[in-house]
Amino acid sequence: FAKKYNVPIHVRSSLTDQPGTMIMEKTPGMEDVAVRGASLKVDLATIVMTRVPNEPGIAAEIFAEVGKHHIVVDDIIQNFYDDRKLANVGFSTNQDQAREGVEVCRRMAEARGFGPVELDENVSKVSVVGVGMRSHAAVAAKMFEALRDAKVNIDTISTSEIVISCIVPQEHGPRALQAVHKAFELDKAHPTA
Repeated sequence: FAKKYNVPIHVRSSLTDQPGTMIMEKTPGMEDVAVRGASLKVDLATIVMTRVPNEPGIAAEIFAEVGKHHIVVDDIIQNFYDDRKLANVGFSTNQDQAREGVEVCRRMAEARGFGPVELDENVSKVSVVGVGMRSHAAVAAKMFEALRDAKVNIDTISTSEIVISCIVPQEHGPRALQAVHKAFELDKAHPTA
């Protein structure tokens, strides 16, 4: 409705006096600032299935089984090795679903002859977001440099057109958020914000 009739939507909190978020048609200057916000998602876990054959349909099989058990999947990471014959397939999920998720994956790995299933129950995800990323080069490099300078190791990286996310050790999550917040000057007011 709002898009059809070009009606802006102002999303605000009922608990604070913060300005909130405006959802509207793209306006001049909207992409002048590459990153508009940063966030930290805590209490995550990563599950990695190792030595998975690189064959059509394997991801569908894995995530159908995970979904059958109502395990919510956040980011998915897949990497290949051994001349692309094998892959590691991993995903992040909420800590409260990690134990069940790893058991589902272990049963599948044993049945299919995959390698061991790895679990890390102590990770967080730091993300930066902004429509300006589409028109600014080196946003990822700036984020990774900020994390490097803060001595935060990156476990995995995922990206989309307007979001870059990194899985980091949980104890480094707050420091990672502070580092990217500072690097992108998110504490400063932007005239187009």
